[in-house]
Amino acid sequence: MIKREEFILSGSADQRINGDLTYDDQYKNQPTVLFVHGFKGFKDWGAHHLVANEFAERGFRFIKFNLSHNGVTAENPNDVTDMDVFAANTISMEVQDLDTMVNYVSHTYPMSDICLIGHSRGGGLVILQAANDPRISQLVTWSAIAEFNSLWKSEQEEEWENSGRIYVENARTKEKMPLDVTLLKDYKSHEEEFNILRAANHVNIPWLILHGDQDVNVNFNIAQSLAQAKPEARLQKIENANHVYGASHPFNAAQLPAQLQDVCDKTLSFLKENLAHNHKQV
Repeated sequence: MIKREEFILSGSADQRINGDLTYDDQYKNQPTVLFVHGFKGFKDWGAHHLVANEFAERGFRFIKFNLSHNGVTAENPNDVTDMDVFAANTISMEVQDLDTMVNYVSHTYPMSDICLIGHSRGGGLVILQAANDPRISQLVTWSAIAEFNSLWKSEQEEEWENSGRIYVENARTKEKMPLDVTLLKDYKSHEEEFNILRAANHVNIPWLILHGDQDVNVNFNIAQSLAQAKPEARLQKIENANHVYGASHPFNAAQLPAQLQDVCDKTLSFLKENLAHNHKQV
């Protein structure tokens, strides 16, 4: 039977990390998938609940969570509404939140393999984590970025430093979402540490790179640059897929979109193949 449990952890700067676990209690010794959402994303966006069920039905413990400064509140879990918290976010905070989550998983399920999946900016975060954390056994990136500063325009930086804040548009709601200059300063002060392509070269575990060939948010050539940074990684193109593989928010259908189903199938096949290679059965 599929079960779902919620949890709350302490995140960066006194903010909470709200998360949930989906699993099927018929399976024993389940490997754990830790899913990291992207910029302007959140754990309950779109079809993420169906993705969680898909992994649980096929023998994986699936954990998704809200990064502490993604602007989603417990009172309104289906949208970014706390713009002050969203504006105050930094890459350092997200890196710290992900490490907090890996600590939580490794202590709660000490015998479990930990597999990271990251979407978009979350893909950049999981690459950094996988390059530096021996607790991670497998890595999968969906539509991953290769540079954190690709999320804003370089010509905005002077205005950003002068005014202290810029705004990015939410493509779905058309709302102008604020970003404080602390994000830019944090990135620039940790530019080497947050170099995704350099981290990619130091990933020494099985890595699957999935990317849609119709992605207008993060072009497919970004996936190719990640694969060039780590030639041992496996790159697979998702035909006719956009940045979110056919999903949308809210998502009310009972079945996954075809491209997102393909992403789940390819991810699960990859994870099971490598678990079997390590003599660990799901």
